[in-house]
Amino acid sequence: MSKISAAVVMVMIVAVTLASAETSSFGDGVSLADSVAISTLLSDPDAYVGQKVRIDGVITGVCKKRGCWMQVTDPETGQGVRIKVDDGVMVFPYESMGHKASAEGIFEAIELTPEQVAARAKNAGHSHGADGTCEKGTGAKAGCDAPVHEDTIYLIRGTGAVIQS
Repeated sequence: MSKISAAVVMVMIVAVTLASAETSSFGDGVSLADSVAISTLLSDPDAYVGQKVRIDGVITGVCKKRGCWMQVTDPETGQGVRIKVDDGVMVFPYESMGHKASAEGIFEAIELTPEQVAARAKNAGHSHGADGTCEKGTGAKAGCDAPVHEDTIYLIRGTGAVIQS
């Protein structure tokens, strides 16, 4: 076999392998062509509230009981956003942790009461700075479960996701 023929066969094998990478689609899947960088979304969250957004990253958390949420994190910055769905509408598999994902939905702001802010900080063993970053204290759990800016939690009310296997 000539070198050119061998190269063509090799390219075809690589193309078939890449095309067959398995993905699982949830809900409406992903329809938006472009994603918003998680760091961009969290640097000015109020600019995105009420808008349909898509994010890409790695799954770093999944609801163990019902699969009703997953945390998608940008591996470069360590910033993440929770994708929340109604119970039973979509079920994100716990085994998908560590896999790449794209998810989309409506970006929401949830206002917390002062009691909820205090309880979150106490129960989690950490507090949040004004910029939404996690300030871990002694005995803190690893990471924060949702970005918090003062008394507001930001999350995506999920309409769809695609997870690579």
